[in-house]
Formats: sequence, C-alpha cells, structure tokens
Amino acid sequence: MDFKYFDDFSKIKIEKIKKCISGNVYYKANTESTNLDAKLAENVPDKSVFIADNQTKGRGRLGREWSSPPGVGIWMSIYLKPQIPVEDISNLTLIAGLAISRIIENTTIKWPNDILFGDKKLAGILTEMSMESGRIKNVIVGIGINVNNQEFSGELSDKATSLYIENGKPTEREKLICDILKEFFSIYDIFLQEGFSVFSNEYTKKCAT
Repeated sequence: MDFKYFDDFSKIKIEKIKKCISGNVYYKANTESTNLDAKLAENVPDKSVFIADNQTKGRGRLGREWSSPPGVGIWMSIYLKPQIPVEDISNLTLIAGLAISRIIENTTIKWPNDILFGDKKLAGILTEMSMESGRIKNVIVGIGINVNNQEFSGELSDKATSLYIENGKPTEREKLICDILKEFFSIYDIFLQEGFSVFSNEYTKKCAT
C-alpha cells in the first residue's frame, strides 16, 4: 500500500475527536481489536470511544475476519451503558447503521450490520454485550469503515469497496469519525427515550434487504 498521497490523512489526530464527544477517547496505533480493548477496560465513562489505526484481529459478524490495515480506515468501538431491556440491545446495531448511512451519501444498509456502496461492502458493525449480576454491564458497538483503501486483494476485490475507490479522493478520517459519532449519539438519545419505532420507516427506506 502506497501512502504517498495520504500524508495528511494517514494518522488519526485524536485531539480533534476529543472535542466532539462527551466521553473519553482511547487510542492505540496498533491493537488486536477495539472491541476487545473496550471490553477489557475498567472505569470507562458512558459514550466513550476506542479507536485504532490498525487492527490485527478485527472481527465481523459470526466471527468472520475483518480486514483493517493501518492508516486507511476507521476502526472504532463505542462504549455504552444503556438501561434498556436485553431484547432491545440488537437495535443498537441498527442505530449505528442508520447513523453511518445518514452521514455517508449514496449508501444503503444490508440488514443487520453492513453498509453498502452500490453492491459492495463499505462498512460493518459488530455489537457485543457484557452482563454482570444479571444486568447489562456495557454494550460495545464496533464500527469498521473502509475509507482511504486504494485497493483490495483476493476475494475482497469483488466484495469490498472504500470511499477512496468510489470518490477518487482521500477523506479526512477525523471529520468523518466526528460526524458519525454525533449522528449516532443523537439517534441513541432519542432511542433511549422513545424506542426504535420512531426510526423504523427511515430505516426500512435505507435498507437494501
């Protein structure tokens, strides 16, 4: 991968992101998985975010490997402490999908956890819940977005795409992260008060499946 065109985009500038959310921002240049980092962390405030430039063991739904190379994508996990019934946790995946599809134009949702650009996968969501003494301890909403990837090798070339491939220019990851987080938390706060039904029609319209 040649980063010479992305000198201003290849390292995430965390200070910008800290200004756009109420929780903490935890950053690693390299990690196995931001979801794993979030699950193992202690004393994490609600609405915090774990971000990495590179994941060595990124995962998708059903344990599938998620390719997350350094310097080109958004690999982050949102840490939540929702006081909601367990059966409503799956709606957090839908909220994340809706937030991403609102911010990134020309995308659709492949239920339950993929974002498509055309017929190729642009982003994925992995939501995991931890219980303690019969109650929800936390929920981790992992988000992976192919941003400045110039190409994909092997079978991924037929299945995956990136914003760079689709738009022909690099994207500032910090701005995209902030836009998506702001949108996610806006939807999330309404969801906590009113449930997911208020978003059902919009979600159905954006859903490719």
